[in-house]
Amino acid sequence: MKNHLIILVLLLFAFSCNDAKYQQQETEISTLKIELDSLKQSLENSDAKNKKIYSFMTFQKEDAEKAMNMYVNLFENSEIIKLEHWDENEPGKAGTIKKATFSLDGKMYMCSDSPPIHKWDFSPAISNFVECKDNDELQKFFKALSENGQIFMPPGNYGFSQQFSWVVDQFGVSWQLNLK
Repeated sequence: MKNHLIILVLLLFAFSCNDAKYQQQETEISTLKIELDSLKQSLENSDAKNKKIYSFMTFQKEDAEKAMNMYVNLFENSEIIKLEHWDENEPGKAGTIKKATFSLDGKMYMCSDSPPIHKWDFSPAISNFVECKDNDELQKFFKALSENGQIFMPPGNYGFSQQFSWVVDQFGVSWQLNLK
């Protein structure tokens, strides 16, 4: 639908050869641009609201917000969408995350600080796989994510990609970094 509106706007502009019609067409184009912007906003909002599968991170050391902020600041096209904190009269520690929704380069995540401490924690068997655009980006992610964490595979050519690394960050979350 967006493509149809864009094509319509371009066609209207291309046929604006006549000065008398120019003013009218300019008004129509402005109206179409407003409608297009409104449609884009509506689609963006409905995409975020209608997602049904999220990766969910359960933090047990009251560091969910610190981790989420680090990830959102590290990856482009990322944002915190919704943030709820535990209140004084709730089971979680007041001020820690009850539930947060955020995106990392467009992928949706949720996280919380769990009031009960479980016998399990994050497992490297499930990890975030990041396709890097170049070696500089891979090195940037490696440096930030491995700091105070654990390195499973340092950056190198392991035969299946130009450059690859696997780390567990300081929060226990597993990351595979890949350069095709």
